[in-house]
Parts: sequence; structure tokens; C-alpha cells
Amino acid sequence: MSAHCMLTGARPGFGNRISHSHRRTSRRFDPNIQSKRYWLPSEGRHVRLRLSAKGIKTVDTIGVEAAVARIRARGVRI
Repeated sequence: MSAHCMLTGARPGFGNRISHSHRRTSRRFDPNIQSKRYWLPSEGRHVRLRLSAKGIKTVDTIGVEAAVARIRARGVRI
């Protein structure tokens, strides 16, 4: 699965590894993606979301209902 957050849309960044001799090779900076299960009271079921650490904090702030509404507005099926 791709390393991206369903809520914030955070995706991997790309850059270079630089060795001691200063040779450059490509590398990937992956976001901190976690799989988290939330209870969705309006539908009476659990939903499993793949969120970054920032996305989890956002869900804690705005609530799971508003977060799922934002995710669905982006066109993601839950």
C-alpha cells in the first residue's frame, strides 16, 4: 500500500542520501503512517483509517465524524 494519509494527504518526500565521500543516492522520507480503528456512531460500525501522526491528532481535535466527512469529500471510499 502507498504510504499516504487518508486525512491530511501526506505523501512521501524525496531527497538524497549523502555519504561521507559526498556521493548522492536517492532516498525517500516516508510519513509516519499508522493504521487506527475508530468507532463511527452514525453508522454503528468501526472504520479502519490509515493516518499519519498529524492526522491522528487532527481526528482527536475535530472528532471522527468530521474527519470521515473530510475523507469522503476527497473521494476516498471508507
